[in-house]
Amino acid sequence: MLTALLGATGVLALLTLVPGPDMAIVTKRAITRGRGDGLRTVAGIAVGLLIWGALTVAGLAALLAASAEVYLVVKLAGAAYLCRLGLQALLRPGAEPAVPEEPAVPAEGRPEPGGGGAWRTGLVANVLNPKIAVFYTGLLPALAPAGLRPAAGMALLVLVHVLLTVVWPGTYVYVLSRAGRFFARPRIRRALDRTTGVVLIGFGVRVATS
Repeated sequence: MLTALLGATGVLALLTLVPGPDMAIVTKRAITRGRGDGLRTVAGIAVGLLIWGALTVAGLAALLAASAEVYLVVKLAGAAYLCRLGLQALLRPGAEPAVPEEPAVPAEGRPEPGGGGAWRTGLVANVLNPKIAVFYTGLLPALAPAGLRPAAGMALLVLVHVLLTVVWPGTYVYVLSRAGRFFARPRIRRALDRTTGVVLIGFGVRVATS
């Protein structure tokens, strides 16, 4: 069972390392709002994975993966949300200084109590990604260790995936925060805003047309 678990962990690690919408969102929040916001975004993504994992173990995610109509609705909602985030990045001024070690302050100047905006951004982006449902229902049963009951094996792999998701993007946020002064330069900030905006819109279009 240990060998199977290590093999499954390797597959999940590779999938976690592949750049996707989650990493683009984490990059945007960490650079524009600071380390704390970046980590809260990662936490929201992790909670989204736990929700999908619970639905998978309960068998509900399989219903979504099997229903073309419901899948289309969730897919288009997720694509629209990514495009919205991308447009916000493209249209924001991008010149205000970054504050990596201070509470996050939105562009319009109103504080975000408890960093809820960052957490919610990560959660919504992940929950509106129906590909996770397809990934979990299609791959987790095949990777689940044979020595455990199917539901227990899939639940264990979901927890492993969540742990990997916290460790890798969390480390990435820390690295970005160490280069805070570089990213605080207005010219660099504007370039990063445009880049992440285009990337997020690109992911949104890809999700909508896939």
